[in-house]
Amino acid sequence: MTTSTKAGRAGPAGDARGREKLWGPYLGERQWGTVREDYSPGGDAWSAFPHDHARSRAYRWGEDGLGGICDEKQRLCFALALWNGRDPILKERAFGLTNGEGNHGEDVKEYYFYLDSTPSHSYLKYLYKYPQAAFPYNDLVTTNRNRGRHEFEYELLDTGVFDDDRYFDVTVEYAKASPEDVLIRITAENRGPDEATLHLLPTLWFRNTWSWEDGGRAAAPRLYSIRGPAGTTALRADHPTLGSYDLRCGGRVPLLFTENDTNTERLSGTPNASPYVKDGIGRCVVDGEKAAVNPAQEGTKAAAHYTLTVPAGGAGSVRLRLAPAGSSMPLARDFDTVFRDRQAEADAFYRELTPDGASEDEARVLRQALAGMLWSKQYYSFDVENWLAEHGLDPWTAPGRAVRNGAWFHMACDDIVSMPDTWEYPWFAAWDLAFHTVALSVVDLAFAKEQLELLLRDTYLHPNGQIPAYEWNFGDVNPPVHAWAAYFIYTLEELRTGNADRAFLDRVFQKLLTNFTWWVNRKDPSGRNLFQGGFLGLDNIGVFDRSAQLPTGGHLEQADGTAWMALYCQTMLQIALELVRHDPTGYEDHVLKFAEHFLWIAAAMDHTGGDGLWDEEDGFFYDVLRLPDGRATRLKVRSTVGLLPLCAATVLRPGQLAGVHGLGDRLRRFVDRHPSLAPGLAEALAGAEGGPRLLSVVDEKRLVRVLARLLSEDEFLSPYGIRALSRYHAGHPYTFRADGTEHRVGYLPAESDSGMFGGNSNWRGPVWFPTNALIIRGLLNLYAFHGDDLTVECPTGSGVRMNLYQVASELSTRLSRLFLRDGSGRRPVYGGQRKFQDDPHWRDLLSFHEYFHGDNGAGIGAAHQTGWTGLVAPLMMLFGTLTPEQFRAGPAARETSGPGGEGTR
Repeated sequence: MTTSTKAGRAGPAGDARGREKLWGPYLGERQWGTVREDYSPGGDAWSAFPHDHARSRAYRWGEDGLGGICDEKQRLCFALALWNGRDPILKERAFGLTNGEGNHGEDVKEYYFYLDSTPSHSYLKYLYKYPQAAFPYNDLVTTNRNRGRHEFEYELLDTGVFDDDRYFDVTVEYAKASPEDVLIRITAENRGPDEATLHLLPTLWFRNTWSWEDGGRAAAPRLYSIRGPAGTTALRADHPTLGSYDLRCGGRVPLLFTENDTNTERLSGTPNASPYVKDGIGRCVVDGEKAAVNPAQEGTKAAAHYTLTVPAGGAGSVRLRLAPAGSSMPLARDFDTVFRDRQAEADAFYRELTPDGASEDEARVLRQALAGMLWSKQYYSFDVENWLAEHGLDPWTAPGRAVRNGAWFHMACDDIVSMPDTWEYPWFAAWDLAFHTVALSVVDLAFAKEQLELLLRDTYLHPNGQIPAYEWNFGDVNPPVHAWAAYFIYTLEELRTGNADRAFLDRVFQKLLTNFTWWVNRKDPSGRNLFQGGFLGLDNIGVFDRSAQLPTGGHLEQADGTAWMALYCQTMLQIALELVRHDPTGYEDHVLKFAEHFLWIAAAMDHTGGDGLWDEEDGFFYDVLRLPDGRATRLKVRSTVGLLPLCAATVLRPGQLAGVHGLGDRLRRFVDRHPSLAPGLAEALAGAEGGPRLLSVVDEKRLVRVLARLLSEDEFLSPYGIRALSRYHAGHPYTFRADGTEHRVGYLPAESDSGMFGGNSNWRGPVWFPTNALIIRGLLNLYAFHGDDLTVECPTGSGVRMNLYQVASELSTRLSRLFLRDGSGRRPVYGGQRKFQDDPHWRDLLSFHEYFHGDNGAGIGAAHQTGWTGLVAPLMMLFGTLTPEQFRAGPAARETSGPGGEGTR
């Protein structure tokens, strides 16, 4: 893999210590409809704060906008606002359907793309496609609401507003002359056949904190007009903690000022305290209400009002500069030079990351994937104790009613966080974030490490050791993948820089000890080392909602939950072995602890009786339903649940265990005492003399049987990766009857017909990147142990035999194929959308979806989920660089094992 010491330092960011990331793409795409902003008695966040209220109601915890930036604490925000002369409202934020409006759940109904970003955000590029006809808000809601789960979603292209190419491509670019001096270039290109007018309103505003501080009596920061250099229009922003900034706008244009305060008159009929409120600029421009903006040219929200008349096929542009107040740098000086330099630095940065021999299209996919990752950094503010107090709860009083997240008073979030999707999931999700850090580590290593430590801070991690899952329910359970991500990042940094950051590894390890204890105490209630974590991020993959009370009573012993814990043990063991080299007395006990934990879990999974997770007849792992009377039933759904045991495979380097006092004796005693439970384990631990050691919950015989299903094109292997559910269930749905009700799981390659766990969740057939990445990781580690001696048919029944490295490479190729043009020039991710396939202004714009159609590869779900779909970038980097021989040749090669393969370090 090509390495770079510039990760996090591209552009001028390296010129000022600690300030290079003060300004970035931290402004949200959606704040309305979130739990944070829900102050309704019923807890229905979507209806409590709908899109229709967003332009008029001041937010409590954050801000949103189109293609915007803000400072790291979101005190001062900048974004686009647009009006085509026909829309009923000013376009200030992306529109989409709520969970109740969409036939497949919530869904953004806009087209915008994150095209470029350096780690320091010294250069940023964003594209928004804005129709010239009236935006079809009502049509999108009504048509989708009337469609059923089995019908396609009604998309913005389907409405006809882009017919005849009557739209603007609005591109906003940011280039930093210094960490606090941001140049802004906005370009509007008219793709239509006729001249068209666009009202372009670059908008600057303060996040409203004053309404909530000091009982609403706090002084607000101020924006006001100032005299700018000749040929410019300027305003100043004064903030008590951020300081003062000037926004200089090219040309003499009107400035419109209002307050970022709620229009209570519109929302509730209550008179406003001031005539100038949040939606004042929109009312002035769209409705002609001149009195809605402040003639005194001051406020807490302001916009420069440009009116561009753009000829057919032509373009208009605007230049602005946001810099510390009083800066002598005029708007025009070095403007083009700064942009040229920042773009050249960005090009050089990504060229260094791109494998030699990559095609132009492969380089494009890699760059846009990583740019999307960097644009997904969002400011996240949520003081749960204050929020609960505002809902009438305090930590010392027993609640008289159920309030969401009522047990999480300790949480106080005020950070930049990598979001799964900036519109559909504008809040962190615990297991998503671990995958984000793996992808981010190849482009912004420092930020990746910060993110891993974030959820383990005392302001996030529950005092009982639980990691908060996500905003809708912090107490839900996500897979424990943080130790794996931490160890991967640690080894990657050592490879790239020679720096083994053991302090980082130790900090993470100490916090994860608490979390591991929570898992053992809370999620293995029977003490049999068979875990029942709940839905574990896999939403509706099972027969039942695994986070809810089972209709049969009893509990589930989960194959995936137990496999996750086996992987957790393996990675904690690896970390402890790394730390024990430098502190034998402090970590020997931890090495022994996690070795024994893993052995017990592996032994539990090895159990072959009628109520075990392994089914000898099918050659597959299943969840087991254990009824209150003690009877047990295997739930024979062939899904990711039964594939995850493959992922719990970790290789230890020769001699790594030898230096730990007493470890060998304790492992041998375990194997001697339980020979019937762990014969395969004993063989693996022995390994070849002087060779690597494998920790795995599947022996070679079972591995081959599971791989036969994994690599069957009639089951899991699709042209675009591994499906979440076997295609076998298309003709053979699994059914289970309980209390007179039939529960059914059938193969569904696209959207689910089940409303279980939300409208747009679907693990019943599509391809998902996180589980694919972990399967590849497992295969690489298994290859590091078995080498070229173990081969399997790939695809099953084809007669083509591959070693496990080649299988992993084949899976990576199929995943990358989702985004790359095929022989006919089509990208599978865009399915039958002809505009994206054929139009030169659309076909190279990539969306990194939440998941993908299990048969044709079309993107489904959230459209900007580069969070974990961004894993395509490190996969392309790995398999575009390393050969199997290099992978097995030495530590330096093996430690770049894509998303998590540790080789035999």
